[in-house]
Amino acid sequence: MGTQHLSDAELAAQPAAYWTGVAYEALIAFTRARQAEFGFTQPQFWLLRNLSKNDISPDGHGMTVPELERAMSTYLRPEDDLRAEAEILRKRGWLTRDAEERWWITEAGEDARAGLKKYAPAIRDQIHRGIDDVDYVTTLKVLRQMIRNTGGPTV
Repeated sequence: MGTQHLSDAELAAQPAAYWTGVAYEALIAFTRARQAEFGFTQPQFWLLRNLSKNDISPDGHGMTVPELERAMSTYLRPEDDLRAEAEILRKRGWLTRDAEERWWITEAGEDARAGLKKYAPAIRDQIHRGIDDVDYVTTLKVLRQMIRNTGGPTV
């Protein structure tokens, strides 16, 4: 879609689904590329976060891969292989697996999770460059209303 020089009226007529799809793919690719530069993948970070009692996990109990997939179902991508990613983290000493196939975060994994989290502000700053918070909030409010208008999940 050639959209380099659209007027405001032409922009207003553009399909939101197209632009949200383009934005999603670009943002995910950018985020994953930056994380790879720092030596980890987005699914690895999600595994650590979902297993940490200091982050997403409410109790710090281990989880099986199917349980982790259900917990992450709203943001996993089809190409994400949690079993393979968990194995990489096990080899790093960040996760362990028990006899019931439950994955657990180790102390080293907790330290790594906290360390990896420090990269998020720099990634966010690059994504938000040139966008003030007022415009960003307005954009999110508009997107949330579109979701409500189309019967999507309440967010």
